[in-house]
Amino acid sequence: MFNSVMIKMLLKGSVQTLYVSIISSVVAYLIGLPLGILLVTTEKDGLTPVTWLNKFLGVIINLLRSVPFLILVLVVQPFTRLIIGTPLGPKASIVPLVIASAPYIARLVESSIKEIDRGAIEAAQSMGASPFQIIYKVMLPEAKPSLIVGSAIAVTTIVGYSAMTGIVGGGGLGDIAIRYGLYKYQYDVMLITVVLLVIIVQIIQEVGTRMAKNMDKRTR
Repeated sequence: MFNSVMIKMLLKGSVQTLYVSIISSVVAYLIGLPLGILLVTTEKDGLTPVTWLNKFLGVIINLLRSVPFLILVLVVQPFTRLIIGTPLGPKASIVPLVIASAPYIARLVESSIKEIDRGAIEAAQSMGASPFQIIYKVMLPEAKPSLIVGSAIAVTTIVGYSAMTGIVGGGGLGDIAIRYGLYKYQYDVMLITVVLLVIIVQIIQEVGTRMAKNMDKRTR
């Protein structure tokens, strides 16, 4: 049965999940967006080709993406403790979430920018635009709809990852599902946490899709 205490706990868990997911997404994008741009601009046919840097970034990103998230959470616990002071709690879960999400976001950004019509970039180059101007005034605006869709995908992925941090005391809905649903066999609690996570994911995805559609010049 769900009493007032359980309802308050679920509300608190939902707020913690949103807090962790939003902060992690913002920090991960501050890292992943520049990395994605670098992946595009430093490739062989990019604006500023730097082959060794492109390959180095590609290897690092692929290595981080290949590590299962739960293993990553455990491996970075000493680093998390160094930064946060503890490997437990909602704030501590932000560290592995950022480390896991930034490479993923970098690849999403890379893919979005590569969808741009090459002619727009060549036109800007012919007019004497600098690489920075091309990135800021051509690449990012043209890729905006795809970037927004990608950001919605990234945030929903981070929400899912945040639930996994519950297994190591990361707080949020995942922690509630594991402590009560798994360890105490209260499967109704586990079910409601899953439903809440699904609702959060659906809202984020719908908002991202609508924003991308409104900004896509091709649909106007």
